[in-house]
Amino acid sequence: MSRQKPFHSRTQNACADFRSSLQIPRRSILQVGMIGGLSLPTLMSSTTSADSGASLPGFGKAKRCIFLFMWGGPSHIDTLDPKPNAPAEVRGEFATIDTNVPGIQLSEHFRFTAQQCDKLAVVRSLTHSDPSHLASGHCSLTGHIAPVPNSDAEPPSDRDTPHIGSVISKLNGQASAMPNFVTLPWKAYHPAAPGGQAPGQTGGYLGRQYDPLLITGNPAEPNWKVPALNLIDGVDASRLNSRRALLENIDRQRMSLDDYANVRSVSGQQERAFGLLTSPDVRQAFDLSQESDTVRDRYGRNTHGQCVLMARRLVESGASLVSVNWHNDGKSFWDTHGNNFPRLKNDLIPPADQALATLLADLEERGLLEETLVCWVGEFGRSPRVENGGRQHYPQCYSGLFAGGGIVGGQVYGQSDAQGTQPTLNPVSPQDYAATVYHSLGVPHDLTLKDPANRPHPVYGGNPLTDLFHVS
Repeated sequence: MSRQKPFHSRTQNACADFRSSLQIPRRSILQVGMIGGLSLPTLMSSTTSADSGASLPGFGKAKRCIFLFMWGGPSHIDTLDPKPNAPAEVRGEFATIDTNVPGIQLSEHFRFTAQQCDKLAVVRSLTHSDPSHLASGHCSLTGHIAPVPNSDAEPPSDRDTPHIGSVISKLNGQASAMPNFVTLPWKAYHPAAPGGQAPGQTGGYLGRQYDPLLITGNPAEPNWKVPALNLIDGVDASRLNSRRALLENIDRQRMSLDDYANVRSVSGQQERAFGLLTSPDVRQAFDLSQESDTVRDRYGRNTHGQCVLMARRLVESGASLVSVNWHNDGKSFWDTHGNNFPRLKNDLIPPADQALATLLADLEERGLLEETLVCWVGEFGRSPRVENGGRQHYPQCYSGLFAGGGIVGGQVYGQSDAQGTQPTLNPVSPQDYAATVYHSLGVPHDLTLKDPANRPHPVYGGNPLTDLFHVS
């Protein structure tokens, strides 16, 4: 590859002045870069293949998705699949409560969600064989096995399968300034894992242009603002547009050099960034102060609650998929190897329960639930037997749930045995769970996408749970 030729000094100075006065880090520009690609509505309307899935129940019912990722692995027995008749060392310390659907019970600390169970499909037969956080996280968020399975030492790479949100972003294209795919409040990371950040949270083999817009920080803090949308003091939209014109002139000069393809790609990302920065609709969608104190209190004045509220605002404003990762609480997230019951009772379940229940009720009140798929799942469960006050990694059996997006509420799918050690009815893989998301969003079952080497990859890694979309 030839080295890029230097600019005229006057052009260099102008570019330096632009970057200095704007003060937008290059990484932020890339994070909000131009997203292009196929059109999912066009794919749906033109698909005639018998394998497309269009004739199956629930196909394409959802127009948007909120994916609540419970990073660390929630204990299924202490949350969605209680075992009140099991021995004490399995049953644990929590009681079991009835819900608003006869025959369905949850942990006593899911008291708000229990009153929204008529909207839920609880999946109690999730199962796989990978006990590592990172590789399991990849499979949960992409629906495909990680490039290096059973590993907590492999960080993200361009070999990863793209996150579900990245695939949807590519298929939907970009019709407005609102990003298709947003992640908040961080990319899931585990300090005890040598690989650190979980793979499968980016555009993977599709490229960085399909990475999510990452919104960091704690939206519950009074002075919190979206970093990527902050204009520096004294720079308004008009001045920013003037600077965009200057940068476009610089890019036109660069295109006459030998780095045309790279310049065109960067220019597209810059255009996307400018669109975000100057769009009043986007800035308003990210502004939680637009919500009443009553609504903010309903979701919970905590990191998770306010992130879930933000997710509702974003999908309401045009985002296709918002992933809310359980935040960095400094206490190992849902990874409760020790102190399991106090952590769940005091720190983990209350904000998760309040935010989920409020989201379901809020979406229904706004007429959005039927077209918004809500997912709640971790990368695995916890061991049925309590050891030294905690439960260990346990991928062999765990639980998750769906709501909205054509899902019929008030049902349990699958079943685990009396002590929650393994599924006894309708086992569900993480690949099947992700396939259900794709099915609800109307992604054809036989669709493939190509990596930079032009190799085709199937989007679906499993089979969608189509039974969830009709009353059996």
